[in-house]
Amino acid sequence: MNAGEQLSLWGLISSASLLVQLVMLMLLLASVISWVMIIQRGTYLSRARKSMINFERKFWSGADLNQLFRDGNAAAEKGKIDGVESLFRAGFTEFTRLRQQGKSSPAAVMEGTERAMRVAMSREQEKVEMNLPFLATVGSVSPYIGLFGTVWGIMNSFRGLATMHQATIATVAPGISEALVATAMGLFAAIPAVMAYNRYSAKAEWLLSSYETFAEEFSSILHRKVHASG
Repeated sequence: MNAGEQLSLWGLISSASLLVQLVMLMLLLASVISWVMIIQRGTYLSRARKSMINFERKFWSGADLNQLFRDGNAAAEKGKIDGVESLFRAGFTEFTRLRQQGKSSPAAVMEGTERAMRVAMSREQEKVEMNLPFLATVGSVSPYIGLFGTVWGIMNSFRGLATMHQATIATVAPGISEALVATAMGLFAAIPAVMAYNRYSAKAEWLLSSYETFAEEFSSILHRKVHASG
């Protein structure tokens, strides 16, 4: 292998020690998985935001709650209900069930309704925040894993220099270069993960805040409804 091939990216990776190669492979896998999650999270959060806007537009247009509930039955049977519509269906289902029993007081009806919406809210929070901890982990740990590979590679380079009578740049450069590739790969895995985590965390926080606001407003509507009928 000539000097040009030895200093090429593939040459540096193939000539690295086994441990450094394992570090590089680990970082490559982390980068691939994080990119898959970045795309999935971006798609889901965009869809959730659009779904919330569309449902709230129908909800606040003055549509009858019973009709709005029936309109979502087909999608609910297919498991395609989430976001604020999931909160609405959970709360309205419990509200209707308790009122039909005829034995619960208005306070008990509202307590059961709000409890059902809190459970639905917890499920939606899990959906919205899914995979974000992994992106945070990749973003924070990858540079250190890459640095470990770099330190190990440089240690091997200096260990090899100890057996040489005369050290030159030509003998030192390949070993140090292959070690620095690990740091570069660590940054390559970490930077997109950190950027995606920060962006998606802000989107998730906004969505969850909007869900909570809707749940409180819907609870107020049901509160007036149950006391008016009572």
